[in-house]
Amino acid sequence: MPRIRALAHARVRAAVVAALLTPLAACSSGAGPGGSDAKGASGAADRPVTVTVTPKGTKVAAGRPVTVTASGGRLTSVTVTDAEGHRLAGRTAADGRSWVSDRKAVPGAAYTVTAATRSDGGAAKSTRSSFTTAEAGKVNKVDWRPGAGATVGVAQPISLVFDHPVKNRAEVEKLLKVTASNGTTGSWGWIRDWSGGDRVDWRPRTYFKPGTKITLNAQLNGTDSGPDGGWFVRDYTTVFTVGARQIVKVDLDSHQLTLERDGETVRRIPVSGGTPGGDKRSWHGTAVLMAKEGTINMNSETVGLGNAYDKMVDYSMRLTWSGMYAHAAPWNARYFGSVNHSSGCIGMSDANAAWLYGQVRPGDPFEISGKETKGVVAPGNGFGMWNLSWAEWQQKSALR
Repeated sequence: MPRIRALAHARVRAAVVAALLTPLAACSSGAGPGGSDAKGASGAADRPVTVTVTPKGTKVAAGRPVTVTASGGRLTSVTVTDAEGHRLAGRTAADGRSWVSDRKAVPGAAYTVTAATRSDGGAAKSTRSSFTTAEAGKVNKVDWRPGAGATVGVAQPISLVFDHPVKNRAEVEKLLKVTASNGTTGSWGWIRDWSGGDRVDWRPRTYFKPGTKITLNAQLNGTDSGPDGGWFVRDYTTVFTVGARQIVKVDLDSHQLTLERDGETVRRIPVSGGTPGGDKRSWHGTAVLMAKEGTINMNSETVGLGNAYDKMVDYSMRLTWSGMYAHAAPWNARYFGSVNHSSGCIGMSDANAAWLYGQVRPGDPFEISGKETKGVVAPGNGFGMWNLSWAEWQQKSALR
């Protein structure tokens, strides 16, 4: 009897142990080396990052930023270089999934894109791709003033004249960055140049303060001008400094020219302006000295005045594209200080012209007044933008 009870107890203990081990075995089998959870983790670690670059291909359209995106991981670095080794800078998004270049892809270039990535599972990888952009079918060039390193007068604007029409004006204007050493602010204005071309000028509200250093960075490369305009294929930059505050005041009623420097009168000069009563009258308003051209041939036929004159003229200071100068006019000596008797220019003696020529610089304003004049200097006829109010000038910006 004791032997039978012992065997029974042994069978009960075995059954209990088996019952306890069964669920443990079921739980363990799913998380073991061959379980499905282990396979999932291994798959995530080994799955490669997919990198997509836009644009892609050959001879693709320029004018778009380069975009790099990562799927299944993050971008740790992106390098975009052209065939000459110039790098296209850009920024990576906060989540590391995308990168966009700061500048656009330019026409006729070959780019190589190298992207370093790290997968969501931690694996590092580097991929490389390339693309080329189509050549520019038409190029829009720019003529700009003033030149780099120049010292100019207080009324000198920044002026860009384009070879071809600019329809995408707002896009272009956004790329024209002007900085001033003393925080001077200004506005761009789109006007028609005297040559008939599109032009954009930048001026401050009032004349510059002497000593101001101005920098223009026009990052136009890779920008489309719009229909019939073509592509910009280079950047433009200029740095210039504003000199002393010199203002030339010309009173054609009293026939006197006065040079003022820093608010003080330096010298008064008797002059003779344009003959009243016809096309030979002078312009009035503010004209800015564009250039000192020395001795030049002046021919009236080039400004629509027939055969009125054809002569060599000394100390020529250009004020407008339409042909108004301040210059030496010894043949008019008997009229200086008393009568306006020129073909539109402001004439003076050889000695006075030589002196004034040596004092003034491009960018100095000539403020011309007088009853017998033919109108105000237009914004595109030289640098006549100062004849518009500040509010009127601001309205000429494409960003208003």
